[in-house]
Amino acid sequence: MRTHRLEREQFLPHPVNEVFAFFAQARNLEQLTPSWLSFHVLTPEPIEMGVGTLIDYRLRVHGLPLRWRSRIQEWEPDRAFIDQQVKGPYRLWHHRHTFEARGSGTVVRDTVDYALPFGLLGDVAHPLFVERDLRRVFAFRHTAVEHLLA
Repeated sequence: MRTHRLEREQFLPHPVNEVFAFFAQARNLEQLTPSWLSFHVLTPEPIEMGVGTLIDYRLRVHGLPLRWRSRIQEWEPDRAFIDQQVKGPYRLWHHRHTFEARGSGTVVRDTVDYALPFGLLGDVAHPLFVERDLRRVFAFRHTAVEHLLA
């Protein structure tokens, strides 16, 4: 299984507790995802975040409807959390979010380790579609977070 890594870092001029609280609301992920993915959180509110929390989503990738379930693997308030795909389009999806106070602001880091299904076909799809799409999604998220926390 070929594993890929996507890393992003963003400084937000807000205290770490405010930034973490924003990311800790699963429903906010809808606003952080581009509309072309038709992304919706299916898990009913309230979603109590912590180790073991399961969250279900619906989205469309290149017109193909998909369901995704993730589990919170690690939960350290105001410091970090990890969501890992339990069911969905990837063979592996492990997303670590870290939050570090810097001055009066916060550095948010995303580290996503992922692998595609379908063997050689997945390897071919990665540079043609998947990598590009993920970069677009995280670029959108970067701008959306700045706007939503402004």
